[in-house]
Amino acid sequence: MADVAVRAADTRTLILDAGRSRLLADGYGGLSTRKVAEEAGVPLSQLHYHFGSKQGLILALLDVENQRRLARQQRMYAEAAPLWQRYEHACDFLEDDLDSGYVRVLQEMIAAGWSNKELGDAVRELMGGWFALLGDVSREAEQRYGPLGPFTPQEVGTLVGAGFIGAEALLLLGFDREILPIRSALRRFGLVIRNLEEGRAGSGRAGSGRTDDAGKSADS
Repeated sequence: MADVAVRAADTRTLILDAGRSRLLADGYGGLSTRKVAEEAGVPLSQLHYHFGSKQGLILALLDVENQRRLARQQRMYAEAAPLWQRYEHACDFLEDDLDSGYVRVLQEMIAAGWSNKELGDAVRELMGGWFALLGDVSREAEQRYGPLGPFTPQEVGTLVGAGFIGAEALLLLGFDREILPIRSALRRFGLVIRNLEEGRAGSGRAGSGRTDDAGKSADS
């Protein structure tokens, strides 16, 4: 029985790996379960046995990728580094996720979820983990530094998360720094966090030099 369970797990992993490869290559609309099975080297019946359908495979893939990246973000935000440095790391992770194709897949799932209730429910549940994490981080900031202006921690987390999701969609559409300063705008928000941490919010001591440094790192 143990050998059967191991073989089943191996088959599932093979299909997930092949599914990830085909999804990134072909996109949501062009994904073929037959091509996935061929790339995995397994009968198509095995794909249906483990995942039920194309949508079941896609949801399983999104869940695995989302858990991996959410765990990465949780580890990063649990570090003892200043919050503004952790935010900069989150901006770095965005670049990694754009390069890997994960962001494109997520955005396609969001769009598909508008007309597919089951898919939309699943995507909302997956993304809820990100917004919960950002809310926790905002509560940490409030506890350390006091009120966050007129915003609650949940509202701050919502705005940051929505900002990243919107930025991802615009970048995927081809907007770049020559048209919209998306990357530098995200990076520069780290200056707000840094000023808050250093007790200089609104004092004007951020200085043009620091702002220029942020802009260079964002657009380089």
